[in-house]
Amino acid sequence: MNLYDSWQQHLDALIQQQLPRMISLRRRMHTYPEPSGQEHETSFHLYQLLGDAGFDVRLGTEGRGVVADSRDRGASGQGLFALRADIDALHVQDQTQVEYRSQRPGVMHACGHDAHTACVTGALLAVRQLQLEGALPWPVSIRGILQPAEETSEGALEMIRGGGLEGVEAIAAAHVDPSRAVGRVGLRSGVLTANCDEMQIRILGRGGHAARPHESIDPITAAAQLINALYLHIPRVTDSQEAVVVTIGRIEGGQLANVIPEQVQLQGTLRTLDRRVRQQTIDHIRRLAAGVAQTSETRIEVGFGTSAPSVTNDAQVVHLLREAAARVVGGTQVDELGRPSMGSEDFAFYLEHLPGAMFRLGCASDQAGNWGLHSPMFDVDEAAIPIGARILARTAVGWFDPRRPQSPARGPTAAAVGRPS
Repeated sequence: MNLYDSWQQHLDALIQQQLPRMISLRRRMHTYPEPSGQEHETSFHLYQLLGDAGFDVRLGTEGRGVVADSRDRGASGQGLFALRADIDALHVQDQTQVEYRSQRPGVMHACGHDAHTACVTGALLAVRQLQLEGALPWPVSIRGILQPAEETSEGALEMIRGGGLEGVEAIAAAHVDPSRAVGRVGLRSGVLTANCDEMQIRILGRGGHAARPHESIDPITAAAQLINALYLHIPRVTDSQEAVVVTIGRIEGGQLANVIPEQVQLQGTLRTLDRRVRQQTIDHIRRLAAGVAQTSETRIEVGFGTSAPSVTNDAQVVHLLREAAARVVGGTQVDELGRPSMGSEDFAFYLEHLPGAMFRLGCASDQAGNWGLHSPMFDVDEAAIPIGARILARTAVGWFDPRRPQSPARGPTAAAVGRPS
């Protein structure tokens, strides 16, 4: 048995030893979820867990998020390979009947962030143990970035501003995929997810009595017209070969059944794959709003808030992930993703600074994982967690393989990109 096979088998054994701890962490997070911006308890728990394991740890902004480093002996001056997980939950009522279901009303891990954190933590602990035992085939320096606020597209930027990428050469992450069975992995070089723009629309009218609408300027009528116009006309002005998705996810207006309100607020998202199409669609949304405002005699304000760019996977990191996945689950279980997802991920912000990639981790089985992301019934088959940990750990170690072809992104220049310009 050569050294390369030896450390991988040792890694597998260590992750198997860590499995109860990984499952316990995942279930703890699922039972006590914290939504975006409130991840204090989760962050402190991870800070203690990784600190006790010997990592150099620090908390993120306002005590939310954790950065954990471990450098191999003899690796001074070496850049870091980062493994990223997200720790925030969604404002969704948990309807599962599992023993670890959420105990916090209206909040649950409906997007698998608890599983992501368990995967990354398991990978970090296993690599750390190999370092302590001197069992790695070459020096490795690893960082865990356990970020808050992915769902609001704010957490990655917070971690970057706080120096989370300082000294990092490359980064990798996993995302659970309920459309794939446990034991299958999806990979794609290039664009993986859509640009996502948060959209806020305020429709201002004149309130009045429900019995006399002619004395009012009804913003609810205008809201209905605008939503219909967006859903009807945006697809008709977009090249059918270009992907555009406009969704209104929140409507707020009025308090009483017999009162026409003064205003209505809409919130939604715009998702595109092409930056040119994105700007064209934004312009068209504004034109549609102006047209509805004119015909309804309302005033309509359209704003675009937090925007997450596309996740664009680096080919070299994808190659490492593919090699790792093939060793873990077998080459026939690794799927080439034929097209990008219209979902979004603030992991994209890291990739504006350095090479990296995200892969899809199958999490569905007859036991769990057959509901879609963001569903109140969402769960994962926990057999996916050690698979994700093994792939991430192998990829991190493989990045430092001295036989791997060097890329322009490696070296001191990549270590200097800690803060956005």
